[in-house]
Amino acid sequence: MEKKVFEKALVKVEPELCKGCGLCIEACPPQVLKFHKKFNSKGYHYAYYLGEGCTGCGVCFYACPEPEAIVVYKKGYEYIGEEVA
Repeated sequence: MEKKVFEKALVKVEPELCKGCGLCIEACPPQVLKFHKKFNSKGYHYAYYLGEGCTGCGVCFYACPEPEAIVVYKKGYEYIGEEVA
């Protein structure tokens, strides 16, 4: 498998774990998280990353009350295997 490196920071929200509280959206300094128009299987509008502008600060991760719903990847993160985002 090939080692890859992120060229920019990004945040990944797991739609099925998000309960739509919006705390991550309110806490995000660069305002790159929004509510999706779609619902997850539990009936919540889940948060999603707009695709640009994440600084990798992690504030959304710490604001989220749901374990594993948000993962923040900083610029330069190295991973082996499949695509993360």
